[in-house]
Amino acid sequence: MTHHLVKSGYTALVDRINRFPQGAPPSDTLYKILKVLFSEKDAALVSLLPIKPFTVEKAARIWKMKTSDAQKILDDLADRAILLDMEENGKQAYVLPPPMAGFFEFSLMRLRGDIDQKALSELFYQYLNVEEDFIKALFTEGETQLGRVFVHEPALSHEISLCVLEYERATDVIKTASCRGISICYCRHKMQHLDRDCNAPKEICMTFNVAAQSLIKHGHARPVSTEECLDLLNVAYDQKLVQFGSNVREKVNFICNCCGCCCEAMIAARRFGLLHPVHTTNFLPEIQEEDCTGCGHCVKVCPVEAMSLVSANDPRNPKNKKAQLREDTCLGCGLCARVCQGNHIALKLRSQRVITPLSSVHLAVVMAVERGKLQNLIFDNQALLSHRAMAAILGVILKLPPVKQTMANRQLKSRYLETLVR
Repeated sequence: MTHHLVKSGYTALVDRINRFPQGAPPSDTLYKILKVLFSEKDAALVSLLPIKPFTVEKAARIWKMKTSDAQKILDDLADRAILLDMEENGKQAYVLPPPMAGFFEFSLMRLRGDIDQKALSELFYQYLNVEEDFIKALFTEGETQLGRVFVHEPALSHEISLCVLEYERATDVIKTASCRGISICYCRHKMQHLDRDCNAPKEICMTFNVAAQSLIKHGHARPVSTEECLDLLNVAYDQKLVQFGSNVREKVNFICNCCGCCCEAMIAARRFGLLHPVHTTNFLPEIQEEDCTGCGHCVKVCPVEAMSLVSANDPRNPKNKKAQLREDTCLGCGLCARVCQGNHIALKLRSQRVITPLSSVHLAVVMAVERGKLQNLIFDNQALLSHRAMAAILGVILKLPPVKQTMANRQLKSRYLETLVR
C-alpha cells in the first residue's frame, strides 16, 4: 500500500493539511518544508490520518498494518513533534496538529540535530514572510481567528482590573493549567538563523495542558512550576512583550510572548491590521490629549504601529506633538499605558465586547463554518463513499451567498453551540 502512496505522498499530505480550518496554500516552498520534516513514507501515512484524535488501533486499520508496527510509527512521529499524543478516556490517543499553531513551530522550539534548522528557518521565512498566501489565509480568512491578545496586567488600574475576566489574564491561564512547559520561541529562533533576531529572551514560549504534556514528554519543552512560569511572564512584562495565545476561554494550549519585530502574529497585525488578523482584548487605551507631552514612548513600544505622533496644534509651540491612536488597528494590549511616563494613557472598555470561543472544539467548528470546511470535521472518516458524497453536498451548502452564510455563522456562535461542545 505504501509503495503506491509514496509517489504522491507530499501532495496527499498537503490535501490532508488543507482539511483543517486553517490550512496551508500549496507552493514550491511548502513542499520543500514538508520534505525537511517528513519522509515520503511519513507524508503518505500521515495524509490518511483523521482530523479528530485517534487511537493506535484506528491508525493500524487505516494503514492496514499490525498494531505494533503502527505504534512504532506513531511514537516516532510524536518524538519529532509532528503528532501530539495524549491520554483520552484512559487510552493513548494521537492527533495531527495544524501547521500553525502546530508542527511548524514545534520544529524550532528546541535545538535539534535531526533536521537542518537553518535551512528550515530560511524556508519558513520565505513561506511566511515573503510569500503572502499562507500568512494571509491563516490570519485573515473568516471572522474568527486562531489567536488572541491578553491584556498587559501591569498596565491595569484598580478600577479597570475589576472588569477583566479570568480567561483574559495570562496569570490565570498559568495558575489553572494542568501542565506548563517552556520552549524556545519559534519566531525569534527562526530569525536568529537569518541574523534578524532581536534581544528579547528566547526561552519563554509557553505551552499548557495537553499540548504541554506531549511536548514535555518528547523533550520539546521543559516542565516548569506555576511559580517559575509566572516569573517568566514577569520577565515578558518587563521586556514589553505582547502575550498572544489560543483564542479560547477554557484550556488554553499556548501563550507566546511576542516582540513586534520577529513574531508572526504581530507582523500579520501590521500587514493586515484592517482585516483584524488577531483578536484584540476588550480594552482600548484612552489618551489624555491635553496632558500628553509627545515624548513618543507609546509610539516606540506599540508592536502594531497603532500609535503615532501628530501635531498638537499649539500656535505658541508649533513643534509640539501629541500621541494619536488608530483604534481600528489597536490590539488593546496596554503596553502604551505601561510606558507612559506621565500616566496620561489609561485603558478603557471597548464599546462592543470581543467574543472568545469557549473551547478548542468550539473554535474549530466556528472557523470551519466560516471557511467552508465544516464538512471535513463532520465527515472525518473518508472511507465511505456515502460520507464523501455528503461532504460534497455540505460543501456546496456552505458556499451559499454571504447573507445566508452570516446567518449560519451567528447561529453556530450562539449559546446553543457552547452547550453542544461542553
